[in-house]
Amino acid sequence: MAIMKKKLKFFGFAFAFACLVCGVVSYGSEPLSVLSFLENDAVWAKPSSVTYQPLMVNLTLIHGAASIGAVCLDGTLPGYHLDRGFGSGANSWLVHLEGGGWCNTVRNCVYRKTTRRGSSTYMESQIQFTGILSNKAEENPDFFNWNRVKLRYCDGASFSGDSELESEQLQFRGQKIWLAAIEELMFQGMQTANQALLSGCSAGGLASLIHCDEFRSLFTESTKVKCLSDAGFFLDAVDVSGNRTLKNLFEGVVQLQDVQKNLPKSCLDQLDPTSCFFPQNMVQHIETPLFLLNAAYDSWQVQASLAPHSADPNGFWSDCKANHANCTSSQIQFLQADFRDELLNNLKDFANTPQTGLFINSCFAHCQSERQETWFADNSPLLDNKPIAVAVGDWYFDREVVKAIDCAYPCDNTCHNLVFK
Repeated sequence: MAIMKKKLKFFGFAFAFACLVCGVVSYGSEPLSVLSFLENDAVWAKPSSVTYQPLMVNLTLIHGAASIGAVCLDGTLPGYHLDRGFGSGANSWLVHLEGGGWCNTVRNCVYRKTTRRGSSTYMESQIQFTGILSNKAEENPDFFNWNRVKLRYCDGASFSGDSELESEQLQFRGQKIWLAAIEELMFQGMQTANQALLSGCSAGGLASLIHCDEFRSLFTESTKVKCLSDAGFFLDAVDVSGNRTLKNLFEGVVQLQDVQKNLPKSCLDQLDPTSCFFPQNMVQHIETPLFLLNAAYDSWQVQASLAPHSADPNGFWSDCKANHANCTSSQIQFLQADFRDELLNNLKDFANTPQTGLFINSCFAHCQSERQETWFADNSPLLDNKPIAVAVGDWYFDREVVKAIDCAYPCDNTCHNLVFK
């Protein structure tokens, strides 16, 4: 497989990355708009030489959802996009959970109601199915002919909250949305599936961890069921000021949306609810076979967790966050020791479990399964000479053991790194 070496900016990326990481979060009184910053300013540093014509799939609203209280933040109906499987994949199902940040304060959630992350009123009537959702064998070799579903994200707590705030007309019903969507898909034919994969990206990747065992329980023992989390391994990391920005954010999400009732009891018996919302404390409690796909220098976490403006008010990290090539040696050392090494330390036990899979590449990226160029293309990221799609397929179908962990930056020249305008 040819690897393109020349690095060019690919401005057509913005629409895809927006679907993965947008959201609005805040720390104290200072709002940080991940929605505007990452959605409008992110570009890939390496384009594909191929022009794709992706499948467009219609939005379906879950009309029975309101009767069980399964509604978006503003009370509108949740929705999903489904493209039917065919041939040998007609009885196989892939359910992909959309990402898009979280809302951790009343103010953030009220704002979120005015976006597609909090209301189906603003959701696109059609979206592109690319990467793991593509219907073409040359773009998605193992799952192209499965029933492929994208569940839209409109609750702000990784499909896990269950409360309301009547004074602000806010509905925190992520768990009920999940249940309503699953009931709908079972009615659509998923109940007789012989193979199933629950996947998700970013906040949806976290959701795929939270709901992994629950997803397994839907099917008979004869059904092959596994889970994939893409860019969902959010670390409880120390930021550049010595504080824990992401932990503060997660604490707000968990408390505001009453998330703890839907977290693993075995974890809650040992740790507080906020700690159990972090994948590093959650994965050991997941019994279903699980694959973790993550960039070792996850762009969202660098931007919003490690070096947010609240931790770097003088902008010392601004150039480095915009483009990793601008990082100083001390900044690279911080990213190595305080993030990549911490990530790998937290994955040691997981990696030694026989049924698990790993693809940890040393890239400055975020969410690599939905975008065609990073999932499966002529210049896709490689580990052990495999693109992500092949690695995930080999693991799912038990063709090979996949425990791929990259060498440290800057050794990998196959990365599709993100830079910011």
